[in-house]
Amino acid sequence: MTPKQRTRLAAALATAGALSMTLLGPTTHAGADPVRPDCPRGLACDWIPAAYEQTGDPGDKETYGNYDTSDRPHTNKIRFIVLHDTEEDFDTTLKIFQNPLKQTSAHYVVRSADGHVTQMVRNKDVAWQAGNWYVNSHSIGIEQEGVAVDGAKWYTPEMYRSTAKLVRHLAAEYDIPLDRQHIIGHDGVPPTSASGTRNMHWDPGPYWDWNRFMALLGRPTVPTASARSELVTVSPDFKKNKQEFRDCEKGVDLPVQGSSAVPLHTAPSADAPLFSDPGLHPDGSPGTNCAADWGSKISATQQAVVADRVPGWTAIWWYGQKAWFRTPAHTRTTTPTAGYVVRPRKGRDEVPVYGVAYPEKSEYPADFADQRVGAPLGYTIKAGQSYPGGGEAPTGYFHAPTIDSSRPYDHTYFRGEEKYVTVQIGHRIAFVKASDVDIVRVR
Repeated sequence: MTPKQRTRLAAALATAGALSMTLLGPTTHAGADPVRPDCPRGLACDWIPAAYEQTGDPGDKETYGNYDTSDRPHTNKIRFIVLHDTEEDFDTTLKIFQNPLKQTSAHYVVRSADGHVTQMVRNKDVAWQAGNWYVNSHSIGIEQEGVAVDGAKWYTPEMYRSTAKLVRHLAAEYDIPLDRQHIIGHDGVPPTSASGTRNMHWDPGPYWDWNRFMALLGRPTVPTASARSELVTVSPDFKKNKQEFRDCEKGVDLPVQGSSAVPLHTAPSADAPLFSDPGLHPDGSPGTNCAADWGSKISATQQAVVADRVPGWTAIWWYGQKAWFRTPAHTRTTTPTAGYVVRPRKGRDEVPVYGVAYPEKSEYPADFADQRVGAPLGYTIKAGQSYPGGGEAPTGYFHAPTIDSSRPYDHTYFRGEEKYVTVQIGHRIAFVKASDVDIVRVR
C-alpha cells in the first residue's frame, strides 16, 4: 500500500472511529431493539446502521433504502456468503450505505489498514448487495475496502485475517458449507436472466488470494483423490502465478503480478483464443484478458471437472464447452479432489441452468400479482458433461416491494417444493432442478 493510501486510510479510521463511538450507544433501526454487532469474540467490530428510510411516496416501489427487513433464517435460509470489494475508501463506503438514495448496502464492511469490521445491516435482514435478488435473500454480504484493479495493495494480511474470522463465525452460526459454491466472490453471483449477464460484477477480482483465504478458513487445498481424478481444484501459487491483465474500462494494461486467476483457452495452445463466455460475448467473439472478463478465467480454489488432458494442458467443462489451461509438469496448478459432481439424468440431452431457485407459478396465492419464476440462463449442462456441486439451494422468493407496508404479502417469503441444487457451471455458480440431474460422488 502506498503512503498516500495509508494516509487516506488513517483519516478514514479516525472518522469512522468517532462516528462509531457516537452510534454504539442505544442504537436502533427499523423499530428494533438496541443492536450489537454479530461478530466473533476478539474481532474489532462495531455497529453503524445503514439507512432504512422512506424517500418518497409510499405507493412507489423505489422510494426507500438501503435494505429490507426480514426474519432470517426463520423465513429465508442463509446459504451463501458473498465477498466484495468497495471500490471506495472505508469512510466513503459507510457514508454511501447511510444514504438511502444510494439504494445499496452490505451486512459488513472490512477496513484495509487494520482489518476493523463495521456491521451495517443485521444478518436477519436482506442487504442490497449481490445484484441478484434471490442471492440477496439467501446470503450475507461482506464488503472489503479496496479497488480490484489495484491488485494486492488493498488486500492486507489484517483484512484477510478479519474477513476469515468473520466468515468462519457466520458459517458456523448459519450452517453454511466452507466451500467455493457457498463462499463466493461477487464475481461468482449469477445473473437472474440471460440478458443480465453483462451487468454482473467481477469483484474482488483476480488479485484476491483465494488460496490464502480458504487456508485461513481451515479449508486449504490438499489432495483428497487419486492423481487422475476427474474432479480437480485449481490451485496455482499466487505469487508465482504472474498474469498480465488489462483494465479495459480505462484502456490500460495492468502490471504483471501474482494472481488467483488462470487464463482459459479454446485449445491446448497459448496461441489459441481465450475462452468466450457466451453470456458476455453473445456475438461469439473471443474472450479477452480484460480483468472484468471472468468467463476467460478460472480462479484458485474453484473446482472443475476434467474433460480432457494432453501433456502440459488440461481441459475442463466450462459453460457447456471445453476450456483449456496450462498445467505444466511438476507444478501444482491443479489438485485432485474428492467430491460431488452434477450430471444430466440418463436420457436427458441437456439440462437448463438457472440464476435463481424460485417457486413454480402454481405455488403462489392466486391473488398474488408478483408470481416470480426463474427463466433459464444461456447455458446448459449437456449429456456427457459434469460440473462440481450438488448442495441443495433453498427454493423460495422473498417479496418486499415497500417499506414496512401492511399490504397483503408484503415482506413475505414464499417457499417452493421443487428442489434445486447449486452447480459451478463456469466462474459463477448457478442452479439446476434436482429432478433433472444425478449427483455423483467422485474420488
